[in-house]
Amino acid sequence: MIGQRKTDDEKWMLLAIEEAEAAASHGEVPIGAVAVLDGELIARNHNRSVQDNDPTAHAEMLVLREAGRLLGNYRLPGIDLYVTIEPCLMCTGAIIWARIGRLVFGARDAKAGAVFSKSQGNLAGVFNHAVPVVEGILEERCREVIREFFARRRTQTGMPT
Repeated sequence: MIGQRKTDDEKWMLLAIEEAEAAASHGEVPIGAVAVLDGELIARNHNRSVQDNDPTAHAEMLVLREAGRLLGNYRLPGIDLYVTIEPCLMCTGAIIWARIGRLVFGARDAKAGAVFSKSQGNLAGVFNHAVPVVEGILEERCREVIREFFARRRTQTGMPT
């Protein structure tokens, strides 16, 4: 079962990576997310803040909204949420309030990650719902998507981003 879970985690993370690559192709910070319930894909999306002119249009937020709509509930206790990069503070809050079953992410975000990097403990029982977290699934590939995106932006603009 543990081996199967890892394989499933990689399968779903690959879909999240596809979403991150789609975000990059639209000039968005390349973060992708997917929601899975009982081994079935429920929702998938990528960052759309620039495209939608919406600072809350992060991949995680869009996926949680869609999952809630499809399931007819703002509580999502059986959902496994896969995200390429460690969620920010806003998304971490939404993850807690949605009461998702599990968060799986690829790579930490030293600048804005709010699970471990910038803020610790948000998912570890500080609130009334503790979210189990798995990190490091396809970590290097997730990190590479972000790295390539910002390297291209620096080359195109000649400025650090």
